[in-house]
Amino acid sequence: MRRRGLLRRSAGIGAVGLAALAGCTGGEDDGLTFEEGFEDGVGDWAFGAAIGPEVDLDEFDWEASVSEEEAASGDGSLRIWNQGDYDDGVTWATHPIAVDAGESYRIEVTGQFWSESESFNTIRHALMRLGPEPPETEEDFPQPGLNTTDLGETPYGGLRDALWLADGWREYAFEWTTPELSTDTLHLSVGTAVIWEADATHYVDDLAVTVEPR
Repeated sequence: MRRRGLLRRSAGIGAVGLAALAGCTGGEDDGLTFEEGFEDGVGDWAFGAAIGPEVDLDEFDWEASVSEEEAASGDGSLRIWNQGDYDDGVTWATHPIAVDAGESYRIEVTGQFWSESESFNTIRHALMRLGPEPPETEEDFPQPGLNTTDLGETPYGGLRDALWLADGWREYAFEWTTPELSTDTLHLSVGTAVIWEADATHYVDDLAVTVEPR
């Protein structure tokens, strides 16, 4: 799927996305868990991108879709491609996660990211974010090198870390200690940020969100 088609799809997430959160398991005793292996297509995932103010977003080419080219397990994964001409830009996918308003949680998020090879150059950053609102700009994601695991209570959770640290699949993970939430929906976002001036493709698979009351 190309950029404009994905933006049209993301605009319709509202009622459909919250009506059926496929992949959610668990109960009151063992916490709520969301798992995604991208075996059933796009589902309730919405897509977005952003780039700095010096470049018009329409000039930034990116793609995001479910693919069978690579998979950490099963047959499918999320494929993210973006151009590197501007040495800037982020591309992401977002999915709603149901929680209980008025509660606070400890949440663990894990996921597998695929890189074509190991590289001494930092070509892309892996982005992961979980918060009450979906991201709209690059600044909505953590700063480079930040992981919320050891920060205590924060407004949102996430990480931003280098890709191309391994040939193939590598796990990324963070924990988030939430404040008391005023919403019954959180938004899980995963994506890549352009660092090096080169086009690049990455895949994301085996996402898991474990939500436990504090």
